[in-house]
Amino acid sequence: MINPIDKDKVAENPGLLAYPHNVGSIAIRPEDEGKLKTRALSAMREQTNKQLQQIQKQAELLAAQANELRKRVEVSEKIYLAELSFEPFVGNIYHLYKINDIYKLLLIGPNEWGRSMRTYMEYISTVRLLSDHTWEIINEV
Repeated sequence: MINPIDKDKVAENPGLLAYPHNVGSIAIRPEDEGKLKTRALSAMREQTNKQLQQIQKQAELLAAQANELRKRVEVSEKIYLAELSFEPFVGNIYHLYKINDIYKLLLIGPNEWGRSMRTYMEYISTVRLLSDHTWEIINEV
């Protein structure tokens, strides 16, 4: 039997053709390359902007943490230069005052003094001794 189809008009691998090879095939239309690139560029910008915002938030958080740590160090230095008439214990709350250019760490809070004492004492902050022997600032002026 002789094959009536001309071999020059038949593809060896019709599934690999970039165009439909028979009447019942799905129509293949070339995509507009400009549209594809525009959509891809838009998606890329949206994704990178989202990531940049996340990094910016993280940087702001780190800056805030660094600022808080700097304040803790400043207060800790003032306290360790202050006059202490007792041994502070970890976890307890104390109050830092400045009296005649001398820092003093006391157990009495700023609202527990009479008016006359408040006039010659400058309240600096309320602190808690942490286990690393720095001081957590609970309240400050």
